[in-house]
Amino acid sequence: MAKRQKPLKAPDKLVFLLSFVPYLLEQRVVDVSEAAQHFGMTEEEIRDAVRLIATSGLPGETGTYQPNDLFDIDWDSFEDDDVIIVVHHVAIDDAPRLSAREAAALIAGLQYLSASPENAGSASLASLMAKLTAGASAAPSRLAVAETEADASLALIREAVAEGRQLEFDYLNARGESGRRRADPLRIISQDADWYLQAFCHTREDVRNFRVDRMSDLVLTDEPIGDHSGRTVPDTLFQGSESDLDVVVDVDPSALPLLADYLADSRTREVDGRLRVTLRLAHVHGLKRLVAGLPGLVTVVAPVEARAAVAEWAAAGLAGYGDREASAAPR
Repeated sequence: MAKRQKPLKAPDKLVFLLSFVPYLLEQRVVDVSEAAQHFGMTEEEIRDAVRLIATSGLPGETGTYQPNDLFDIDWDSFEDDDVIIVVHHVAIDDAPRLSAREAAALIAGLQYLSASPENAGSASLASLMAKLTAGASAAPSRLAVAETEADASLALIREAVAEGRQLEFDYLNARGESGRRRADPLRIISQDADWYLQAFCHTREDVRNFRVDRMSDLVLTDEPIGDHSGRTVPDTLFQGSESDLDVVVDVDPSALPLLADYLADSRTREVDGRLRVTLRLAHVHGLKRLVAGLPGLVTVVAPVEARAAVAEWAAAGLAGYGDREASAAPR
């Protein structure tokens, strides 16, 4: 790392010190020259930082600093051999730690990411999982993330994107219409818990978004994709058109950023502590999923057909729970 020519400003120096102490504790024994190279600083700046750390600590119950309330280093090693060894530290162990359940949830998510082809054998993910395990307040529970049918499809789609080969698949759209498609895969996007394939659809002769869990019977063909270098691929999943449906909703202010891609304009009006905004959607079927993904945070106001569609969908879901309870009841 190249060395700086200008001294650190106060805010930058604080950031450096906050990262320098954990670095020393993790390394246990480190040469001044090695630390200087790691942080891109001069050796004298590292020595000054060590001397500053040795005067830092946390006052005890008396409100004054006692010997055990300060950081301490092996001064003989530091002054004679230019080696930094922290022999006593304070407050670091008192920092809030993840619970076993929190760590287990994060580790499970990292295991899921590790299973994807582009992250296979990732040393960074493995190191992070090890740190989460070691840093938890108790041993995290062992969790396994089961592979779904969508995960298998996603692996094949990634292969198609990487190799530039066409895909054939059956697709069930939000209206319940199914059909066979041939597409040139361009890129994969994730939104919330869903994965989408952006591809040039040969049936529609345009770029389309396909939700991976609605794709089935995928076939990776030997046909190479066409040249789409001059084609504009949208940065967002939702693109407006003249046939879009405007839906008025009341949304909790905290959830408004989650609807940014669907906002028809920037106008908002406060109504009973919520913000009334207009969303632009391709069809009412997409509204159902949007509302379900933000339970209790979005209320559909207009038009009437949108309210009716969401209400009927919710009622059908509730009735399904009733049927399940009835079938499980003893007879």
